[in-house]
Amino acid sequence: MTDAPGVAIVGCGLIGRKRAAALGAAHLVACADVQAARAEALAATAPGCRAFTDWRAALEAPGVAIVVIATLHDSLAEITRAAVVAGRHVLVEKPAARRASELRGIADDAARQGVQVRVGFNHRRHRAFRDAKRLVDDGALGPLMFIRARYGHGGRVGYDREWRADPALSGGGELIDQGPHIIDLARWMLGDFVQVDGFAATYFWHMPVDDNAFLLLRTADGKAAFLHASCTEWKNTFSFEIYGRDGKIEVNGLGGSYGLERMAFYRMLPEMGPPETTIREYPMADDSWAVEFADFLDDIRLGRRPDAGLAEAEAVLEIVGEIYRRSGYDRAA
Repeated sequence: MTDAPGVAIVGCGLIGRKRAAALGAAHLVACADVQAARAEALAATAPGCRAFTDWRAALEAPGVAIVVIATLHDSLAEITRAAVVAGRHVLVEKPAARRASELRGIADDAARQGVQVRVGFNHRRHRAFRDAKRLVDDGALGPLMFIRARYGHGGRVGYDREWRADPALSGGGELIDQGPHIIDLARWMLGDFVQVDGFAATYFWHMPVDDNAFLLLRTADGKAAFLHASCTEWKNTFSFEIYGRDGKIEVNGLGGSYGLERMAFYRMLPEMGPPETTIREYPMADDSWAVEFADFLDDIRLGRRPDAGLAEAEAVLEIVGEIYRRSGYDRAA
């Protein structure tokens, strides 16, 4: 017997497997996937774990206290709602739904059931961003002014025929795929955005969803975020710059094909000119998945609101939805 909470993973593809490897003090007791072989393969990695093709059965499996949802976008909200109503804590992968409206009422259900819901914005837990947020919170940049960010990849042969290119399944293209991470990071640093401008477009891929999105977001006190999400990047790219009156932080790379994760802190000197520069590199394996899940276990233990929860997901999806409405891509069910 163990006091470690039992976890059911719904969706046993790449992200589901990453989550299973990062459970820390929890343990895997159930796996569900529409492809039985994938569920069985993941279940085989944990003693006593059961495999299902019906996610509803996995939610009700003995010992399940936490449900991790890593399915296609069209079922994220449905499964989250069902898990919450069943009294399970939930970690649901971003974007958590295709549109903000699909999440409405789930927070109320969670409050009634006394359960926590975290949304998987794991980029907050990359080493570079943990250090960057500490610097920002400590006032090292002074008052913040604006953020400039780019995130993108180049797709692959047949990319325009995959599920991400089907708006009924995905809810959109690149803006709802990688875009939520940089929108969330910008909100995390600057606060709520009250003005949303920009557009989404399809420049290269032959698909009914966007392959590029360009956003200009502003807070009530005028702080701005210039964001570009692209799947015509060709060389995988991640760049996130935070500008304050007293300095700048630049995060580049996420490891792997995105290049070495690196944070540079440029502190402006009183005489201005070349800044005092501190560079930190993170060549070690990405531990954001494990750190995020450990934080979620603490959320549950302490009754603490997750710092990336349903409210954050709804705010991001409101921005995504507004850009899609303006650009004629509002086709999700």
